Amino acid sequence: MPRSQKNDNFIDKTFTIVADILLRIIPTTQREKEAFTYYRDGMSAQSEGEYAEALQNYYEAMRLEIDPYDRSYILYNIGLIHTSNGEHAKALEYYFQALERNPSLPQAFNNMRGEQAIQQGDSETSEAWFNQAADYWRQAISLAPSNYIEAQNWLKITGRFK
Repeated sequence: MPRSQKNDNFIDKTFTIVADILLRIIPTTQREKEAFTYYRDGMSAQSEGEYAEALQNYYEAMRLEIDPYDRSYILYNIGLIHTSNGEHAKALEYYFQALERNPSLPQAFNNMRGEQAIQQGDSETSEAWFNQAADYWRQAISLAPSNYIEAQNWLKITGRFK
């Protein structure tokens, strides 16, 4: 059973219903629909901390998705999972790939710069970049308070939640 059919959260269920309706209305190919379904299921799994399942869904979405802009968000989320797992070098690779496809993805840029500073042992610069990333996340969370659970946890753990 696809994850989208297992959601217990009201907001996830509502999002799934709206997304399914939009997929029927908006003229898209079957391939695009499948890619979006895998991406949506990946986001759901990621928000629940099911990183292995999220990665499987994201990799499948990457196999199907051809739009560079949409791919940038998939790559960014893969980078977030690697960051959460402490795999900073892998996370950097995915942030770079996301930015190659979408140079105006500020959260990927800031996370990438923060990760680079960590690897170079420059904690002051790292803090500045992560603080800027936190600003973007706080803005996103203010627009959708029940979303971005992973980011909210990161903000709380790092003392950046205001």
